[in-house]
Amino acid sequence: MTTPEPTPEPRHEPSSGSTPEQSYADRVFRSPLGIASGVFLLVLAAVFAGDAMLRGEGRAPWLALAGLVLAVPLIVAFTIRPAVYADDRRLRIRNPFRTITLPWASVADVRAGYSSEAFTQEGEKYQLWAVPVSLRQRKKAARRAARASQDDPHGRTSVTADVRQSASRTAPTDQTVADLRELAERHAGSPEAQGGPQVRWAYEIIAPAVAGLLLLVVLAATG
Repeated sequence: MTTPEPTPEPRHEPSSGSTPEQSYADRVFRSPLGIASGVFLLVLAAVFAGDAMLRGEGRAPWLALAGLVLAVPLIVAFTIRPAVYADDRRLRIRNPFRTITLPWASVADVRAGYSSEAFTQEGEKYQLWAVPVSLRQRKKAARRAARASQDDPHGRTSVTADVRQSASRTAPTDQTVADLRELAERHAGSPEAQGGPQVRWAYEIIAPAVAGLLLLVVLAATG
């Protein structure tokens, strides 16, 4: 299965009355396939849980409710929530359970291997969930790059082709990673792009999921 390229949303120019905080519009990268899968799973969960709550007997409605409270946040976390925001000041990575803000000065590199990852100057690594990697396309891109450069006489391939080389930039994820790397290199010296990484846990996802899990455990223990 091929992985569609994350779709950047259009960048809007700031109005003349914008404040400094509003003067940097985000480029947003998300996975269309992930969003579509999430919507489908949410509809499916609602149909099954709704049927069990309306027609179920005994403890079935409560079990369905607990399962729905647990499932909905997890589905949203892994399919709809992931996104990558990039502007002139920082890279913001919204993963299932965390949001990581990296000023460009703190970004050492952005790479696409088995997954898309951002590396900080301190050596920390953060995965970009919203920029999935197709290993099949990655291997095809690496083989094409190897043939073009004649650096691989034995036909060996790698899943970590250098996306800075135009011959390697054929896998859908590579262009996104190359764009993010270019932004990092361009804005790392900007005064607005200084600072260290900031990590915030997504309690709006974690709390309801934990509540649903606890409800399931209580129902199972009292059954």
